[in-house]
Amino acid sequence: MFIGDRLKELREHKKLSQGEIEKRTGLLRCYISRVENGHTVPAIETLEKMAHALEIPLYQLFYEGTEEPPTLKVTDTGWGSRGSDAKTLDRFRRLLRRTSTQDQKLLMFMAQKMARRRFLKKS
Repeated sequence: MFIGDRLKELREHKKLSQGEIEKRTGLLRCYISRVENGHTVPAIETLEKMAHALEIPLYQLFYEGTEEPPTLKVTDTGWGSRGSDAKTLDRFRRLLRRTSTQDQKLLMFMAQKMARRRFLKKS
């Protein structure tokens, strides 16, 4: 499924023009057209704006079923799922939200290098 096709399908089903979506989202009509025609891939924030403009939950942009999909239950009991680990993980999440994209990429690169070294030492 292409997200542009799905957005266009939902917009037309609601009998909305690209101009009306432009007014509701603040996105330019030409950008909306580029997304619908597959010339650009929107960020998740943009998809949230479009879902709001279409008055649908975000999941409907990716799900074509007629019934609401089942809710996933998290049963992980690993690190970060409870206690002080959960508080530490939550703090990391909040700090990462305030970190620039460039710094996030650097942190991910470093974490991948560290994980790779740890894996190689175990082998």
